[in-house]
Amino acid sequence: MNRILGLDLGRVRIGAAISDELRLLAHPLETIPADAQATARLAEIVQEKKVDHVVVGIPRQMNGQIGAAATEALQFVEKLRAILPCPVVTWDERLTTVAAHRALREAGKNTRATRGYVDQVAAQMILQGYLDRRQHVAHAAGNEKWDSQ
Repeated sequence: MNRILGLDLGRVRIGAAISDELRLLAHPLETIPADAQATARLAEIVQEKKVDHVVVGIPRQMNGQIGAAATEALQFVEKLRAILPCPVVTWDERLTTVAAHRALREAGKNTRATRGYVDQVAAQMILQGYLDRRQHVAHAAGNEKWDSQ
């Protein structure tokens, strides 16, 4: 099976995480500057890591509505869909960055020292949530084998 790439979009940085080949676990991958070269770097990662599809966290508001940040993220998703050779799906990522900061703090990591890494951890949390949901749906449907999407 090919891997799945998870992304946590930010105005300054994009956190990237990647699944293992069995699509069970998400691992932090890298932090990419959110600049004009970001889409090109993501296309390189998709090719290098043999990514089957990409999951992008969409920061909905707490009431589920689409705000300014989510609108920007959806515009970025459309740019990715135009250049990547694989599907790009979205995933609700409310409070993922907050959870990533908390997890790093609980692990004894200094916030200042983990500034670039927190985006990768947030992407890891987005991707792990997506992987867990896929597993749950596959098992609930009675599939012995997980689907290959």
